[in-house]
Amino acid sequence: MTTSKENAFRSNRRTVLAGLAATLLAPNIARAVEPAAPVANSADAKVIDPQAGKPVVTLTEPPLLTGDYAKERHKFRTDLLKKGPAPDKYEPLAAPPGADQIFYRSGLGGELELVAWVSRYERTAKPKPAVLFLHGGNAIGQGHWLLMKGYIDAGYVVMIPSMRGENGQKGNFSGFYDEVSDVLAASQRLRHLPGVDPHRLFLAGHSVGGTLAMLTAMSTKRFRAAAPISGNPDAFAFFHRYPEDIRFNDKNPREFQMRSPVCYAHSFKCPMKVMHGSSEVNFEPRLALLSKRALAGGVKMELTTIEGNHNSALPGEIEQSIQFFKSIAA
Repeated sequence: MTTSKENAFRSNRRTVLAGLAATLLAPNIARAVEPAAPVANSADAKVIDPQAGKPVVTLTEPPLLTGDYAKERHKFRTDLLKKGPAPDKYEPLAAPPGADQIFYRSGLGGELELVAWVSRYERTAKPKPAVLFLHGGNAIGQGHWLLMKGYIDAGYVVMIPSMRGENGQKGNFSGFYDEVSDVLAASQRLRHLPGVDPHRLFLAGHSVGGTLAMLTAMSTKRFRAAAPISGNPDAFAFFHRYPEDIRFNDKNPREFQMRSPVCYAHSFKCPMKVMHGSSEVNFEPRLALLSKRALAGGVKMELTTIEGNHNSALPGEIEQSIQFFKSIAA
């Protein structure tokens, strides 16, 4: 990467590079979802920054709520004060090499017809396992497909769905809420594809997709296992860092709680392998809290740290997810 390109990358939080190896780079792969910078709040606690030697203020611990997340979703409706497309720049929708472009329906009454990419495969006598992979950022790009080679080579049918409001499609961006309904609809499409084994359906996602994978895994028993990668389980922290992405009524704490897996960590409905890069130290407190709450609620969850950052750790994380899925159901 040249110096000019490196500077451009650092200046644009919506453009992240990832790939199958250190030399393979593809734009618009994912958007970082690290916890927010310290923020003042009437209930926050002051601590000392060991590097600066100055007091800073950290976000309060998100509440642990009772009730099942899936049931709470049926009762809750997000209040979007600003309606419109997803915030990220995007590429034209065109299936990448080795994938077919299909459509699935989501939204109230199925009014949204959304694009998904599916790996080309031959039907066999024994149905194939499948992975639903949720892309990073708020737009789907050709570069995301490069990451799928490991799953395809391991024998999985792979689908990457786009979400409402992405890439010029219809629907209103909501930020981690109505998009979960899109993921659930996409999973139905995937599990009913000819030659796919609906009993060996797995879920993974990176960055924004990692958070969506957590929320989805709390919403259905459809998946045998899930592997969120570099997802932020705390919407309070995420939207403090990216307040421009808030479309909902931010005066209502429930809006944040229903977007925060850490608030309903007991609700995961399948075994979980939660991963992040070794340099993503800001994830660790919230992920540790997520794991503590999940394990206390009887969830099978393991946390894994892979050497690298938000992007360079991806090949190792995807390989770990493949091994995890195979350990659950070959």
